[in-house]
Amino acid sequence: NEYDTLYFIVDLHAITLPHDAQQLSRDTKSTAAIYLACGIDPSKASVFVQSHVRAHVELMWLLSSTTPIGWLNKMIQFKEKSRKAGDDEVGVALLTYPVLMASDILLYQTDFVPVGEDQKQHLELTRDLAARVPEPLIPPTGARIMSLTDGTSKMSKSAPSDQSRINILDPKDLIVNKIKRCKTDSFPSLEFDNPERPECNNLLSIYELASGKTKEEVVKECQNMNWGTFKPLLTDALIDHLHPIQVRYEELMSDSGYLDKVLEDGARKAADIADATVHNVYQAMGFSRRQ
Repeated sequence: NEYDTLYFIVDLHAITLPHDAQQLSRDTKSTAAIYLACGIDPSKASVFVQSHVRAHVELMWLLSSTTPIGWLNKMIQFKEKSRKAGDDEVGVALLTYPVLMASDILLYQTDFVPVGEDQKQHLELTRDLAARVPEPLIPPTGARIMSLTDGTSKMSKSAPSDQSRINILDPKDLIVNKIKRCKTDSFPSLEFDNPERPECNNLLSIYELASGKTKEEVVKECQNMNWGTFKPLLTDALIDHLHPIQVRYEELMSDSGYLDKVLEDGARKAADIADATVHNVYQAMGFSRRQ
């Protein structure tokens, strides 16, 4: 209600690693439905697909011409993913996707960018590429949710094991199983912010988010619990939090025409802003533009 906001499905980023073409198309529509099911109001915000606004790729190419390769080689996520996949399995897009992310941000003259803590380095690259510096909006809770199987690793949809994460569309029985099997520790009681207890801090943070309670309220409620008592509490909070989203998701997926219209309208509004930015960049770089 306070800002002009844009939310887009980053299908161009999705192809930085090997992908299935048909699955990409299905996931794009599904992600749009999840956005709306989570409460984004398309009458107040633009919701669109990244590849439907061609200025994203245009500005990325223009920015690439001024981006030193050494800057990209320092990106931690590239180092981690390329090390896991191997050089022969990594495309150039994985190296250059932070430039595309900078394009995503700068196209819309952005003031604030909601990101997790792991994206701060990419925002710093954006700052280095442009005089305009967007402010990161990093939530005080949930900025970095960790894996259910390893409290020192980020929860990620690209992780090999589905057991490591809670997906928005996970059914009730699967959530029950994942929380029942998630990694914990042998310490007595429960507590936040103990570096020796990453899993405990992570699970309490997830409960704080899912329940809508404050950190202080969670501490008061849970500090004297054991894992046998806390895990069912966390499970119920997750199921209750996700259920209305899942119901709305199914409604949206059954109305393909509505989803298509939302994405079409969002792309048109976004393109009006993005095209003006790209035009200015072409002029600043000395291009002779077609009349």
